[in-house]
Amino acid sequence: QVQLMESGGGLVQAGGSLRLSCAASGSIISIGRMGWDRQAPGKQRELVATISRGGSTNYADSVKGRFTISRDNAENTVYLQMTSLKPEDTAVYYCNVFETVRGVYWGQGTQVTVSS
Repeated sequence: QVQLMESGGGLVQAGGSLRLSCAASGSIISIGRMGWDRQAPGKQRELVATISRGGSTNYADSVKGRFTISRDNAENTVYLQMTSLKPEDTAVYYCNVFETVRGVYWGQGTQVTVSS
């Protein structure tokens, strides 16, 4: 019943920036934690960042200081601002939201490609 719409992926040169968005819609009771994971070809899926409803954040060590996660509770939207991008950031990025009654929902993924 909860639908996630991701946007903002694309191709960028090393050192550039991208902003990912993920909006939740549908029959929403209440959304708690939101976040982003990523998966590069041949690698395991990894957690990138999470944010609680109150704004507390957590980041993977590899992106600390470069990525910023934020949310707009009124719009049920989570963002990932990515700066100083590196080729190793190339991956499919998946947003996720925790709906307090039904559980976790995942976005379809958006491709981020960083060229050297």
